[in-house]
Amino acid sequence: MFFLLPKGLIAEKNELPIEEEEDERNLNYNPPAQKSLQEIQELDKDDESLVKYKQTLLGPEAMMADIAGPNVKVTRLTLLCDDAPEPITMDLRGDLSALKEKSFSLQEGAKYRLKIHFKVNREIVSGLKYRHVTYRKGVRMNKVVYMVGSYGPRAEEQEFLCPIDEAPKGIMTRGQYQIKSCFTDDDKNVYSSWEWILNISKDWN
Repeated sequence: MFFLLPKGLIAEKNELPIEEEEDERNLNYNPPAQKSLQEIQELDKDDESLVKYKQTLLGPEAMMADIAGPNVKVTRLTLLCDDAPEPITMDLRGDLSALKEKSFSLQEGAKYRLKIHFKVNREIVSGLKYRHVTYRKGVRMNKVVYMVGSYGPRAEEQEFLCPIDEAPKGIMTRGQYQIKSCFTDDDKNVYSSWEWILNISKDWN
């Protein structure tokens, strides 16, 4: 997540772009044609086996979806680490700008995973994607992109667990990293975008 330090990639501290880049547009992924939940439920409704399959896929709560607010709402981002003294969780339901001033600490060399908590409220969403760009002292370090997938509406939160990552290690890597995160879909709808600070320290104290 933090190891690469490309030369010449310098950004102003107050301008941290996270736009989609050419390598993301060439991922061999072709999004399916978008259909509303109602259209899907109306398709082949005389085919009993297909109707049962769609009920299993979408769940009984699909018709009880929340019609207010965005179709997708990211609620939390959690750093899962077995060695951490307490859970490392950021609440994404309130004022996201406040996260820019809050620091989340991770011990150097610690292995961890990111877990994204989100809700899909009304329509099936395809190609959900989480990405973030890491900066240190205004220098862009690297970018990670995770394809979260496609999901139908649910009354409860859904989760996506990212692969295991490892914090950098060594005296030169300690300090603050500024991260800009973004949660989007195939149609380039931006459901959440926020900045946060990760502090890499020698120990957990």
